[in-house]
Amino acid sequence: MHMKVRDVMTRDVASVNGTTSFRDTAEVLIAHGVSAVPVVDGDGHVIGVVSEADLLHKEGFRAQYYGEGYRPPLRVRLRGWPAKKADEKAGGETAAELMSAPAITVRSYTSVVSAARLMNEHGVKRLPVVDDEDRLEGVISRHDVLKVFARGNDDIAREVRDDILEGALWTDASGVRVSVADGVVTLSGSTDRHSDARILVKMAERVNGVIEVVDRLEWKDEDMSAPAG
Repeated sequence: MHMKVRDVMTRDVASVNGTTSFRDTAEVLIAHGVSAVPVVDGDGHVIGVVSEADLLHKEGFRAQYYGEGYRPPLRVRLRGWPAKKADEKAGGETAAELMSAPAITVRSYTSVVSAARLMNEHGVKRLPVVDDEDRLEGVISRHDVLKVFARGNDDIAREVRDDILEGALWTDASGVRVSVADGVVTLSGSTDRHSDARILVKMAERVNGVIEVVDRLEWKDEDMSAPAG
């Protein structure tokens, strides 16, 4: 039910090595229209990530010490940077000296939801995807994550019917109907027990691309206790 990183990630990705110069690294970011690029060693292992923010430390350092009266770009001022970190990276001339390490990476078999949480936790827009030996396989971005919520209504309805309703071995869900509009799933019809209806709704909520589940199910037997108080 949960879409994996491998289902949405970009496999053909740009990367640099530790000896790539500041200028060449910046040109890779610009040429590919990305905000960060993985740094790999000679065997393809991801050893770090160079982002726009890492490169801008150098610009910010120069502005502070050499450009009297110079104001750096707005995005530099809004982001800010720790002085110590800026000092260290401002003198960097290669990707290895500029990169953030260790890299925050993800495996291809990780769920897209988990990858999104990792991005949010670390405040990054892209994650290198690596194999079990930390070799680069691809990249997943916030844009890739959004693909999950761009699934067609028919595709969502098919998964709910095939994987949830027909796969509900603990109960007969043949009396349940499903419809989907704009990512909102409506379950109607009836189940044998109230608990069965609750389980079906919870499972439908976990399907990738589902924004909301509208519960219009009825049941024959009330097998759930009323909340205390």
